[in-house]
Parts: sequence; structure tokens; C-alpha cells
Amino acid sequence: MAGENTGVSTRIWTVPNVLSMLRLLLVPVFLILVIAGAYVPALIVLVTASLTDLLDGYLARRFDQVTRLGQLLDPAADRLYIFAALIGLAANQLVPWWIVIVIVARDALIVVLGVVLANHGYGPLPVHHLGKAATFALFTGLPVIMLGLAFPVMQPFSEPFGWAVTLWGAFLYWWAGIIYAIETARVVRVSRVSPPPASDTLEQGG
Repeated sequence: MAGENTGVSTRIWTVPNVLSMLRLLLVPVFLILVIAGAYVPALIVLVTASLTDLLDGYLARRFDQVTRLGQLLDPAADRLYIFAALIGLAANQLVPWWIVIVIVARDALIVVLGVVLANHGYGPLPVHHLGKAATFALFTGLPVIMLGLAFPVMQPFSEPFGWAVTLWGAFLYWWAGIIYAIETARVVRVSRVSPPPASDTLEQGG
């Protein structure tokens, strides 16, 4: 049908992609603010980044500017903000380092699985709903913890809620990782029987 564009573009310089790049540039600013204990400005940066995330997603869909680069930048930005919040809070001894290790180890597992799939001619696994739920939980729980640090009057309420959501997110994060590992093993077994399609490009797992 004329004018219809349901594919994923390979363009780089689109408005949604520029917004995603700006969001990535704010990650080190966010990290420095968290390490410095400037939680109010850090939350402002995080809210700004979240709003640009919503805006670039809307613009990409509204104006048919969904790109492969955008599909890579958006989850990368989410992960980097999660890592920055974890590292900053751990550096200030506000969260234990084992949580940082748990989250980073899970993403290291996803990288290894991606390498295994690539060696068998497959792209990354499709996003699983558990991965999306885990990322959302972590992206919610950590800022709620920071909210109590920025406004101590809220800490008796925000801290237990933030910790509950963060720990639940970490659990879901690894649950999704185990599902990706099982699916990778299945795909590898199948590839030994029949070769993968020549253009097997799947979206990165969450």
C-alpha cells in the first residue's frame, strides 16, 4: 500500500535517535551526581531522560522513524542508567555491592549467549516479557530508593517499597536470563539439525 512503512529503517540521524543519544550523554552526568550524593539533581536528570525516552518512542512510531539503531540505543540507555544508579549508590555504601554483581553478571550472561547464537548464525533472542518486567522494576525501584535519599521525610515509605521492587526486579532479571539460556540451548540444538535462515535478525533480549 502506498505510503505504508512498517519496516525498520537503517537511518541514523533521526529525531528519535538524536534524543536517544542525548539520553546516553546524560548517563555520566547522572552517575557523577549520584556518587556526589546530589540526589535531587540526579533525579531531575533521570526524569528528563525518562521523558525523552517516552518522547522518542512516540515520535518513532508516529512518523515511521523506527530504526535498528534506535532499537539498540533504547535498551542500552536503560541498562546504563540502572548500572549508574547501582554503582553510585554502592559507592556511597547505600546498597550492597553484591546487587551490582548480580545485575552485571546477568547481562554478562546475555552477552555470552549472544556470542553463542552468532557463532551458530543467529541474531539475538527476541525480548521476553519477563526481561521487560525486570527492567521496569529495576528502573522503578532504584529511583524510589533515591527519592527517599533526596527527601528524607519520604524515606520510611520509599525505602522499603524501593527495595522490594528492586529485589523483585533482580529476581525477574535472572529468571529471564535463565529462560534466554534455555532458549539458546534449544536454538543451538536445532541449528545442528538444520542451518539457520540467511537473514535471521531478531531483537535484542531484555
